[in-house]
Amino acid sequence: MNNQFAFEEGLSSRQTLIHKAKRVVVKVGSAILTGKDGLNNEFIGNLARDIAFLHNSGREVILVTSGAVAAGKRKANFPDNQELTIREKQALAAIGQSRLMHDYDEAFSQHGKNIAQILLTHSDLADRKRYLNVRNTILTLLKLGVIPVINENDTVSTEELKFGDNDKLGALVANLIEAEMFICLTDVDALYDRNPLVDPQAQAISTVAEVTDEIEAMAGNSKSALGTGGMRSKIQAAKMVSAGGGSSFIGPGRRKDILRHLFSGEMVGTFFLPRTEKMQGRKRWIAYVLKPQGSLVLDHGACLAITAKGKSLLPSGVIDIQGKFEQGDCVRCVDENSHPVAVGLVNFCSEDLRKIKGLRSDKIAEVLGFKESDEVLHRDNLVVL
Repeated sequence: MNNQFAFEEGLSSRQTLIHKAKRVVVKVGSAILTGKDGLNNEFIGNLARDIAFLHNSGREVILVTSGAVAAGKRKANFPDNQELTIREKQALAAIGQSRLMHDYDEAFSQHGKNIAQILLTHSDLADRKRYLNVRNTILTLLKLGVIPVINENDTVSTEELKFGDNDKLGALVANLIEAEMFICLTDVDALYDRNPLVDPQAQAISTVAEVTDEIEAMAGNSKSALGTGGMRSKIQAAKMVSAGGGSSFIGPGRRKDILRHLFSGEMVGTFFLPRTEKMQGRKRWIAYVLKPQGSLVLDHGACLAITAKGKSLLPSGVIDIQGKFEQGDCVRCVDENSHPVAVGLVNFCSEDLRKIKGLRSDKIAEVLGFKESDEVLHRDNLVVL
């Protein structure tokens, strides 16, 4: 396939997917949502009008937003140059969240739209039952014609409970409700092949067929003053959504009527195509929601069995155990050079696994005095990375 044909095929796929997207997650960050005087009400008004336009076109729209801490910071006259502790962030989020939702409610009501607030922590999605309950709540709101507005619950979040950034939260929500499209509105125009602030010859990339190592390397490590994510986190979010069968868009959030321009077919921002093979919902939950509690170092044969043959992991293939975990926890599998291989739900606690590593499965009962499973990780609970 020549490059011109591949380019034209990518554009065609982009336009087709945008047209067919009926359930859309829109994520906005603090960098474009807030200004030096607090929440940017002009932006909020433009965003509400844009989302109302999508909603009126028959689409279901979910808004994932940042801004509570930044809004609280301005309202409490907190110094801009002071680094925040966890407790201060929690307090400022409590101050700012009501202001954030008040401004959204006023903006959307001007277009006859009802909104609903949902605050989440990582533990809400890490628990499978609560994960499905969140899904059911969002789907019910969509059925009622309401626009859910989702934010991380910074008031109670600690490092252990946090998603990391709202790019990841937005991607997780998109996968949770099987949205066809994830839109990340940010303070940059698009993904560039090089840093446009340094290299004037940098070229914007309109369509990405697959998030490769090369694509991730283009992101750099930039972060805004108010946000927690950068372009790298947005690309990783697009990769997560792609695995769930959805497409993603990264584009200029400050541009007026950006969603209208996008859905009218204008070539703006960067569009990420979905993977051809959609990952099963439970495996997406294991791979992207759960936080690994430890690592298993595997020998070459075990790595090959998992990645190339679709096999379960047996204790004979485990060389070493790192960290402390319980039965049923998520663990990471790495090869002897510490390269990631897979993640999965482990059938043994770390203490028992240290006793049986390297042994054949028929020796498990002899060593432990019991045997609930032959496999350390069953292939149904294992995701190759």
